[in-house]
Amino acid sequence: MRLFPRAKSAALTSLSLVLLPVAALAGFSFPSIDGGTIDLDAFKGQPVLVVNTASLCGFAAQFDDLQALHDEYASRGLVVLAVPSNDFRQELASADEVKEFCAINFDLTIPMTDITPVRGPAAHPFYQWLVETEGFEPNWNFNKVLLDGDGAVVATWGSVMRPTAAPVVQKIEALLP
Repeated sequence: MRLFPRAKSAALTSLSLVLLPVAALAGFSFPSIDGGTIDLDAFKGQPVLVVNTASLCGFAAQFDDLQALHDEYASRGLVVLAVPSNDFRQELASADEVKEFCAINFDLTIPMTDITPVRGPAAHPFYQWLVETEGFEPNWNFNKVLLDGDGAVVATWGSVMRPTAAPVVQKIEALLP
C-alpha cells in the first residue's frame, strides 16, 4: 500500500510544469514541408502567427489572408507559419500534395511545416505546450496563435476569425517596429 499517492502525483505534475519551456521560441522546431527544419528559435525578436491549416477545409480561403499578412508585414518582421494537420481529417495524404495544392491554389510563399498533429497525446510539443501553459488547443482547422518576439502568447483565435480581421491585424501591428 502506497501512502500519499496523490502527493507524489502532484509533485510530479509540478516538476513537469517547471520543465516546460517558458516561451514558445524555447527550443521548439517543426519538420519543414520543404525538407529540413523550421526552428522557432530562429524567429527570436519577431512576432510569429502560427496557424494550423488543412487544404480541404471550408476555411482554406484563409490561406489567401495568411499570404496577404506575409506580403504586408514580413518586411517589418512578421513570420506567418502554416502548420498543416490532418487531425480533423481534412488534409491531403502527403506533404508533397499539400505543398503543390497550396502553391497552385494560393501561390503561398509563407513557411509551412510538414503535416503535424496539433491535438491530443500525439500533438506536436508546441501544441502540447499551448495546452499546458495557455489552456488553448485547436478545436478545428485555421486556429491562430500570435507569439511576440520573446515567444509569449499574445492572443489566440478560432477558425472564424479571419487572419486579416481588425482584431488580428491590430495585435500584429502593435508588435511590429
